[in-house]
Amino acid sequence: MTDRIALGDFLRRRRERLQPADVGLPGGSRRRTRGLRREEVAVLAGVSSDFYARLEQARGSHPSEPVVIALARALRCDPDQRDHLFRLAGFPVPARRPHHRVDPVLLQLTEHLDSLPVLICNDLGDVLWSNSLDDLLLGRDERRPGRGGNVHWNWFTDAPSRQHIPQEQQARLSEAHVSDLRATYSRRPADPAVGQLVDELAAQSEEFGRLWERHDVAVRSADIKEIRHPSVGLVQLRCQVLHPPQSDLRIRVLLPLDGTNAAEKLRLLQVIGAQKFPTD
Repeated sequence: MTDRIALGDFLRRRRERLQPADVGLPGGSRRRTRGLRREEVAVLAGVSSDFYARLEQARGSHPSEPVVIALARALRCDPDQRDHLFRLAGFPVPARRPHHRVDPVLLQLTEHLDSLPVLICNDLGDVLWSNSLDDLLLGRDERRPGRGGNVHWNWFTDAPSRQHIPQEQQARLSEAHVSDLRATYSRRPADPAVGQLVDELAAQSEEFGRLWERHDVAVRSADIKEIRHPSVGLVQLRCQVLHPPQSDLRIRVLLPLDGTNAAEKLRLLQVIGAQKFPTD
């Protein structure tokens, strides 16, 4: 149901916080209204001035979903504000499209984790960024385009991507990949990007198709991993996946497992990397 009072209050406050220049309108010197005028918001949203005024006054008919979308655009709502507007109007919150770039603040954060393998991906599994230690540990020479940059796709369609994982752990990790992607599918069942990835994986991998039919759902947050590296041998790690709030991004950090020599092996890998890629 529409929360008329809260909806009207939100619309008014958003309107008052915007300046004409924010929406491409001339300011003028005789403006008495703080922020935008109601008539200006109505024009930007493609609705009548009377209809918009009634919304702010908690009167009149309920807005339709297309009108709510237009109001969010007219009032320059960010994703969080748009979601709030949908809830106030009584509509399900629209699914957000997967990220394909990393916020500079997150990259700045990862710079302080350079002694650990770190990778950032979206909830589809598209790798958006990884540090040099992560690339060295997993034998990643370059960022592959298209599906080649997706962790789920590589796991189920590219046999060499598994060669660094002990055989006895591969079944468990396959299950984790599928249950994590199933969680994304459950959040965004109408998103064609999710459905297309699932369909392509099922067509390419019998293992994926069999596991997908089990309907296991779980967002990965922590795990224990063993990775065999040709230069340093077996590295035992604790995998921690961080989920920034209000984002589909995941920050995967690999930490040395307590009681093992993983920390020394990671340091050795950094030395190997420095020798392989000398700086000027």
